[in-house]
Amino acid sequence: MTVVVSGFEPFGGDATNPSWDTAQALAVRGRELVGDDVVAVRLPVTFDGAWPALEAVVRAHEPAVVVALGLAGGSRAVRLERVAIDVVDARIPDNTGSAPVDEPVVAGGPAAYWSGLPLKGSLAALRAEGIPAEVSNTAGTYVCNATFYRLMHHAARVPGLRAGFVHVPGADVVPVDQQVRAVAAVVRAALAGRREPALAAGAEA
Repeated sequence: MTVVVSGFEPFGGDATNPSWDTAQALAVRGRELVGDDVVAVRLPVTFDGAWPALEAVVRAHEPAVVVALGLAGGSRAVRLERVAIDVVDARIPDNTGSAPVDEPVVAGGPAAYWSGLPLKGSLAALRAEGIPAEVSNTAGTYVCNATFYRLMHHAARVPGLRAGFVHVPGADVVPVDQQVRAVAAVVRAALAGRREPALAAGAEA
């Protein structure tokens, strides 16, 4: 089986993006860490370009699992995203200067899609490895959420494909090597397909 992991190019004036550093490193160590080939793809931080770049690789490789990664600046943990919503509301322009407001990701699409990844199983695995992690109930309304939504819109039409989105924090908070181990654990949980544990990970707000 093949696994596709994506990360984003730098944005917002940063020189690097740990989501891409993590995806690239996991591709090198895929056989070692997940037991299958891992293909990494670097996505532009643009509303028009991110999904087409990911879609081309997904269609070419027909993977069993797709994990899209993005950077959550200010986060203190790896965030396992629960839901993608059908709205774009850009707080800052993307890397082409585009900043759409209150537009759908997919016109006429469902209001939201649930992640297809085993979130609670992944959370348990990350906690067991001592990696700070949480289930997140919002992936934002920027390029990350738009990519997540388009990925799940595609996955809804591909039987058996397990896909979802994970936000990683800055490398100063969780080093890239730990991020690689975290994403590998998510991939292994998705490939195993075990029943989700009953593990509380909700939020009051």
